[in-house]
Amino acid sequence: MSFGSLSFTLANLLLRPDFRSRRTPDQAFDRLLTDAGYGEGDERFADDFRTVLRWWAGAQDLTPLGWVSARGHVTRHLANRARIRRLMAEHPEIAAEQVERPVFVVGLPRTATTLTHGVLSLSPEHRCPLLWELLTPDLDTGPAGRAKSIRTARTLTGSIDRFSPRFRDIHPLRPEGPEECTFALPHTVMPLSQARIPQYLPWHDGRDFVPDYSHLKQVYQVLQYGRPRRRWVLKSPLHLENLDALRAVFPDATIVWTHRDPAVAVASFCSLVEHGMGVSTRPVDLHGIGATWLELLSRSVSRGLAARPAIPPRSLVDVPYSWLGTEPAAGAPKLYAAIGARWTERDAARLTDIAARPHGSRPHRYDLARYGLTHDDVESAFADYNTLRANVDRSRP
Repeated sequence: MSFGSLSFTLANLLLRPDFRSRRTPDQAFDRLLTDAGYGEGDERFADDFRTVLRWWAGAQDLTPLGWVSARGHVTRHLANRARIRRLMAEHPEIAAEQVERPVFVVGLPRTATTLTHGVLSLSPEHRCPLLWELLTPDLDTGPAGRAKSIRTARTLTGSIDRFSPRFRDIHPLRPEGPEECTFALPHTVMPLSQARIPQYLPWHDGRDFVPDYSHLKQVYQVLQYGRPRRRWVLKSPLHLENLDALRAVFPDATIVWTHRDPAVAVASFCSLVEHGMGVSTRPVDLHGIGATWLELLSRSVSRGLAARPAIPPRSLVDVPYSWLGTEPAAGAPKLYAAIGARWTERDAARLTDIAARPHGSRPHRYDLARYGLTHDDVESAFADYNTLRANVDRSRP
């Protein structure tokens, strides 16, 4: 694996003096709280992120760039929470915005969730959140405000491209393209893809995620307010472990669950984590990535399986990988029909652009053995899921 080694080395050297602030994480957090414009009355939200930053500061082998990333993560969520609360106080009618019949694309990472989301974004009747909107959700602030938010998104994607050039070959981020709810959902397991934070997972496991999904709904209410209303099409593999909380907040949601051989999905996702974590943590423990994410992903699927029986059959759509991963022209109309949407010739004409690999990207190659895993390890961890997947494959024409 190669990173942008020269730029990485220079950036870490320049950031070395600031790296000392991780020794006093509470002081660092207080500065972030002030910079975010965070007010009183929402102490639990702030305290949770104080705890996260405190643990992140003590992460083993964290780089100076990793510390910058940690603070950026916390600052963004604090600033967005402050903005959402302010806007809803100024415009109480935002709370009455109906997020009706949203579609949530879920599934293991690397199971064509991004492609599925992209295909669903083709319809003019659908509304997918764009990366720049998720990073700085706001009311329509006109061309100047949009341009500023897009620049913020370009700064993020530019940094990723600079310090981890292969990341865009695996999961390209487009500032003005559809992106996943992970950027707006306050607490997910994604910090564990950046750093070794042993305290985080037990804390995460014990959370009530309904408040997080209530915040997510407010994000979409703000993005919808004053704009043409269309059906929201949302996506994140990380929703899979929280389907109960998601449905408590979005009771009329349609769940689109994508499926693929977990041995392929786990290997591919570990490669993605390797390229992301290599900026924030040095050295990268490849076998540690394998063990961590085999546990996290199998646990996520187990929670998803436990939540399935409570989802009305009409609200659950299973999508085999073959629908879009191998036969998009045949699968896309089936997908639209399954969620009660219209597939048109206009949509079909644009499908090739959505399904094609980004121009200039290189093939993504990965191997379970690189992460200390075997096919039997994955088969054992996902035995129940593979039973479901086999049934899905048999039942879908």
